[in-house]
Formats: sequence, structure tokens, C-alpha cells
Amino acid sequence: MQNFEFYNPTKIVFGTETISRLAELVPSDARVLILYGGSSAQKNGTLDEVKSALGARTVREFGGIEPNPTYETLMRAVEQIRSEKLDFLLAVGGGSVIDGTKFVATAVNFNGDPWEILLTHGQNVEGALPFGSVLTLPATGSEMNCGAVITRSETQTKLAFLSPHVFPRFSVLDPSKTYTLPRRQIANGVVDAFVHTVEQYLTYPVGGMVQDRFAEGLLQTLIEIGPKALETPEDADVRANLMWVATMALNGLIGAGVPQDWATHMIGHELTAAHGIDHARTLAIVLPSLLNVQREQKRDKLLQYAARVWQIDSGTEDQRIDEAIRRTAQFFESLGVKTRLADYELGTEAIDNIVAQLEVHGMTKLGEHKDITPAVSRTILEGAR
Repeated sequence: MQNFEFYNPTKIVFGTETISRLAELVPSDARVLILYGGSSAQKNGTLDEVKSALGARTVREFGGIEPNPTYETLMRAVEQIRSEKLDFLLAVGGGSVIDGTKFVATAVNFNGDPWEILLTHGQNVEGALPFGSVLTLPATGSEMNCGAVITRSETQTKLAFLSPHVFPRFSVLDPSKTYTLPRRQIANGVVDAFVHTVEQYLTYPVGGMVQDRFAEGLLQTLIEIGPKALETPEDADVRANLMWVATMALNGLIGAGVPQDWATHMIGHELTAAHGIDHARTLAIVLPSLLNVQREQKRDKLLQYAARVWQIDSGTEDQRIDEAIRRTAQFFESLGVKTRLADYELGTEAIDNIVAQLEVHGMTKLGEHKDITPAVSRTILEGAR
């Protein structure tokens, strides 16, 4: 196992009817900005419940944060905070809203052009406004980590940043708030959590037995409950487990002390920025082909994945790897998430553009071995046609 440091200060408040706990979680003298996405938080009553829990505190709202939060929109929130002298942020939504809130928290008092936060991937962040979250969509794990991904519309650029200053102070996770989510969003959430886990697991062995078993357990849980989450949306146990597995997939625990990949995400980000494809669906496009192209580098872990996650123990090594990759794509497809570029009406021209953008954004040495060059990325995308 590799040396590591693990730090996660986020307080998790999990369970039904827990939004009322905001009364004690948010400082009594806070001047609060509630950030949210579309109209669902208003229609399903979550926003009113949040405001009721905040009581007599000064509360303002900022809505309209996109599924892939944009720099342009978020900077309007920054200006509102500055003009109204607000000092505590509360994200109500899924990973996009929480990611956007993280950027806003760092940008308000940033000394310089806030876009530099993204260009340096957070290395220049020296502080952030305090914030918490109320999670309504299980998928990204942003409610318990220190990362965010932001898009700049004018340049079709999607960049990530990390900073210990943007761990949420707390996150309220009420599984019942997911009951009315559309099937598409639940399917996306399952795929997102699955690929987050794979990015930290399917690399090469370093003797991280605990991390491997945790990761395999998360993957098996998603395989078991993914279809149920779509078919029985008000199954409390299924939704509770989906919400928690998505959080555990990217709160830093399973990635501590082991190599990580993230090439699928970097390539997927370019597909989203250029074509507006849902983040999780870009991951479903890229991952099976990437595993195939990188099979030699990942051989040992792919065989372990085949045996432990999919119970594939017969055939040659390559046959077992082929079957594991096939079942991975089949699982995504069973959720209604398509896995080929052609399913999104994209062909060679799109591949040329994505590879060019990877080069522009410096994504020329991806993967756990830093051996996924633009040429390899092209091979991966061509394999996903």
C-alpha cells in the first residue's frame, strides 16, 4: 500500500426528516445564500422546508445553477454575495449545485481573476466562505469531498479543482428527497458512482486489500440496487443505500493509499463541454473502450474485477477480461444509459475535436501511468464509436 494522508471534516446528517437539523447546523447569526438548480427544489417543497428550518436568519436565494455549472452563472452569485454581504452558503441540490457552491465560496474573496482557481486546479485557493449542503440527487459524492468541476461556456472549457478549504461543513442526506427524481437522473447517478469507484480501483495492485474490498463492495451494491432504484423509486432501503454508496464512492476513503486513474473523466469532460451530453453518459461511453485499450496496463486488476465483482472465473485471461468489460457496458445499458458515440449521433469529426481539446487543456498524459497520450485517447474514442 502507498503512503497516504486521509482527512475529511464533513459532518454527515443522514436519514429521513433531517432537514430540520439545519436549525442547529447553520450559525444562528449567519447571513445565508441558498443556492439551487432548477424548479424541482421549489416544486417538491424542499426549498420551503430548508427556509423554515433556517428560521429568522437573513436568507437570500440564488437559483438556476445548471447541470454542468457554468462560470458565468456562478459569478452572478458571487456578485450577489458581495453586494448583500452574505457570509454562509447552503447548497440545495445534487453534485452540480454543490460543485458550483464550492467555486462561489472560493471566488467571493479571491484576490485576482477567479478563473485562475480553475486554471491552477485550486492550488492558489487560500480560503473560502463556510457552506453546507442538502443533497437531493445521489451521484457525485461532492457532498463529502473537496473537489468541483466547472464549465466556462464561452470557451467550452470544463475544468476541475481541489482544495481542502471547500469541504462542506456539513451535508444533510435525506433519501426520501430522491423519490420524485426522474429515472434519467437516478440512472446517471448509479453510473457516476460506479465509474468513480472504478477510477480508484481498476489500476494496478499495490497491496491495498482494504481499499479493494471496499471498492468491490460498492460496485456490487450498485449492480444489485441500480435496477431496483429505477423500478421501485420509493423503496426507502434502496434509496438510502444508493445515496450512501454514491457518497462513499468519492469521499476519499477508497482512494487513499492506492493509484488512481481519472482518464475516463478527463475525456468525458470534453464530451460534455463540446456536446452537452450528461456527465454520467460520457463516462459510460468512454469507460468500456478505455478498459479494453488499457487492458495490458490494468490486466491484474481487470482479472480481479472479473472474478470478485462479476464472478467470472472460467476461460482464458483475455476471455475473462472481455466478459467483464462486456458486462460493465451491459449494466450501463440496462439502466438506459447508452455506451456508444453513435448513440449520441457523434462520429469522426467529434473525435477530432475532443482530441484537439484534450491537447489544448494539457490533458496529454492521463491515467495512472500517465501513458494515455492524445493518440491513445483517440484510440479509446474510436473504440467507443
